[in-house]
Amino acid sequence: MRDTNKVFHLAIPCKDLDETVDFYEKLGCTLARRYDDRVTFNFFGDQVVCHLNPESVDVRPKMYPRHYGITFTDKKEFDQALHFAEEQKLPFFQELMVRFKGKKEEHITFFLVDPANNLLEFKYYHDIEMVY
Repeated sequence: MRDTNKVFHLAIPCKDLDETVDFYEKLGCTLARRYDDRVTFNFFGDQVVCHLNPESVDVRPKMYPRHYGITFTDKKEFDQALHFAEEQKLPFFQELMVRFKGKKEEHITFFLVDPANNLLEFKYYHDIEMVY
C-alpha cells in the first residue's frame, strides 16, 4: 500500500469546464481549483485535472485499453458508490457486471462516462489479494 503522503495525479482532456465540474461534483469529488483552461478535483483522495481540450475528446470511447477509476477494498463502499451514481443519474457506459467469474481474480465492476467521454471504472475484488 502507498504511504498517505503520496497522491496519484492524472490529467485528462475535457470539452467544457462547467459540465465537467457538474459531473465530478455529482460523483462526489471536490473541486479544488478552477482556471480558465482546467479544473482540479480531489478524486477519492487522488488528483484529477481536466484540461480544456475539446479536440482531444475521444468520440467513440472503448473500455479497453483507456480508462481510470477506483478499486474499492470495502464492498460496502463499492455498493455506496454504485447507489450514489444511480441516484445522481450519472451516465453509465457499462452497467454492473462480473468479470472473470469463478476465477481467483473475479470482481464486480461498472463504468461511468464523463462529459468528455473519459471512462471511469469502479470495481471490487472478492479476494483482496487480487487488487494488485
